[in-house]
Parts: sequence; C-alpha cells; structure tokens
Amino acid sequence: ILSDLNKKMVFVGGPRQVGKTTLARQILESLDGAYLNWDIPTHRERILKQNLPDKPLWCFDELHKFDRWRDFLKGLFDEYAGKKKILVTGSAHLDFYRYSGDSLQGRYHYLRLSPLSWQEAIEAGHNDFDQLLQLGGFPEPFLSDSAVEARRWRLEYRKRLIEEEVRSLERVNALGSMELLASRLPDLVGSPLSLNSLREDLQVSHKSVALWADILERLFHIFRIAPFGAPKIRAVKKEKKHYHYDWSLVQEPGARFENFVACHLLKWVQYQEDVFGNAMTLQYLRDRDQREVDFVITKDQQPLQLIECKLSAPKDTPKPLRYFSARMPNAEALVLCLEDIEPYVDRYGIRYICAKDYLRELICGFYPGVESVKIKDLLSDQHS
Repeated sequence: ILSDLNKKMVFVGGPRQVGKTTLARQILESLDGAYLNWDIPTHRERILKQNLPDKPLWCFDELHKFDRWRDFLKGLFDEYAGKKKILVTGSAHLDFYRYSGDSLQGRYHYLRLSPLSWQEAIEAGHNDFDQLLQLGGFPEPFLSDSAVEARRWRLEYRKRLIEEEVRSLERVNALGSMELLASRLPDLVGSPLSLNSLREDLQVSHKSVALWADILERLFHIFRIAPFGAPKIRAVKKEKKHYHYDWSLVQEPGARFENFVACHLLKWVQYQEDVFGNAMTLQYLRDRDQREVDFVITKDQQPLQLIECKLSAPKDTPKPLRYFSARMPNAEALVLCLEDIEPYVDRYGIRYICAKDYLRELICGFYPGVESVKIKDLLSDQHS
C-alpha cells in the first residue's frame, strides 16, 4: 500500500470487520492523513461538498455506497495527481460496485485484505493453531479467546451483513430468504454447490438463488472456486465449490479444515496477483468419473501444486491424487494433515506434511518457482 500510494490511488477491499479501517488508520498516522467515512453523516456532507481536509493523504471508507463515487474519485485524482495520496477501503468488491461514469482504468491498484493467517497469528504472539481453527481469522472473535464471544459475533455479523450491507448495495426484497441461504451454506462446504437443490430447499426460483449467491460473494461472505479444466482429465467445467471467509461457521471437522486451508491458499494466490502481478488461480480438480482433489494452484494456467486435505495421514495414497498427479507430472502433489506428522514422501512421489508447517510458509514465506518476498525485506526496501 505504501509503495503503490506513490504512484496511483489504492483500493483495499475485503470482508466486514477484517481490519481494513484499523490498517488505514495506522497508515494515516504515519503519513498524517485524513479519514472520511461515507456512513458518518458529517463526513458524507464534506465528501458531497468536496470540503476535504488539507492533508497529504485522504482515506475514504465505504465510498462505494455513493452512487457517483467513481466520478468523484476520478475528478480528485486528475486534479491532485502528484499532490495528494488517495486510499479507498470498502467491504465489497470495489471493482464491481462502480456504477456509471468515467473509467478509473490506470488510476488505481486494487488490493485485498483477508482474515488472519496462521503465520500472522504467530507473528502477533498467538501460537495456538487449534484456537485459530475454532474461532476463525477475523480479529475480534479470534482475539477474544472466547468461544462464546465468537458465537455472538458470528450471529451479529450475519444479521448486519444482510440487513445493512445488502440493503445499501443491492435490490433484494426477500432478505429473510437470503438470510436462510446464508445460514444453509456452511453445511454444504467441500462439495460442488447445487443451486437447484438450494432452490428446492428454499422454495424460490433458480434465478433468485443464483443472484443471492453472487451477492454473498461480492460482499466477501463466501468465495467460489472453479474446477480446473484440462482436456486430458475429462474435467467437469461448470460446478463450483464455495467456502466461507469465516471458516468457523463450518461445523463438520473435515469440511472446516478444508475451508481453513482454502482461505490460506486464496490469500496467498491473491497476494501473488495483487503485489507481483502473477497470473495465479485457486481451483479444484474433478472429472466425470467423480475423482476429485481438493485444490490445484495454477500459474499462467499451468498447475503448480495439487493439494488434498486430511484430518490424519491416510494409510494408503488417495487414489484421485495419485491419478491426477500421474497426469500432471510437473505439479507437486501434497497431502496436508491436520494432525502433527513428520513430513515424508511416499513411493508415488506424493509429499505428506503437517498443515501447521505448510501454512506457516504462505504469505510471508518463499515458494520455489514463484517470485515472492518477505515482509521484513519489503519494509526495508520501502525505508530505503
């Protein structure tokens, strides 16, 4: 963010209460900036009148709820380019909620902030892996150290998401049915999402369910990953799997662990995209014969890693992973285990590793073959 602000506007998107405002305020303190939140009436009035504080950095929060926010930012950037820095944060996909007006193309960098990862929890002095898995990666419930407080937070979070965020950004009449959908989705994590089955459960149209799922994805409540479509494996190309940014919503242990890993992998892939411009994707593997591997990470549409999640080390090599690994010899095949195990490689060349060890290296660590950098090195370069 600090580096990009010297060149363009910076947009930071991410789920509600993930820490965007806290991060922005820390940056504002270091750069002597001004904070303006569209949800605060006095701030909204200053934005509409363009009566902005005389500070070197302006931070606009939730500005995407202003129907002409893109025109507003374009005018500011064109008028004050090189004189003012502009940081924009929001709890929605800012690249979607642009409404009408002139394009901002070439005027901003878009970065995504995700819940806490295992490595970040360690750096913050929290070394309890099980606590992160049980309470989730959102700062408030995780730092509460309380299962009760985490449950209360989750219940209030969902209500605020539906009643405030959806109401302010989307045209949805049946908010109650949409909330039922949101409460049903955690039970379906780990399998391709059937909108038709959900339509029957909720007694609504397929179009409504599809729209609500899209909205929940745009508001960072869920994310969906598509199957990797390689012709050699007769891949299924339409069915997507979904996961929650708050993995603590998922009750079944195996599905929660898979969701936990999915969030870490997505965060790393987005980091590689946003910071280094690497064309990375997180997908899964499934063919028409129902063979499935939980995740595949690709770069430039070529598979880098095939990843299967297990609560404990299996006695035999998972057959789907062995099948796909043989057909993708350039991709590393991994089995991530929740239980503590010593890493080893089986006779098929598949590596088994404890999730704690693997996930610790993501984001801040170095991954062979992909340009990366440690945060301490980035801060050192920024200082120079």
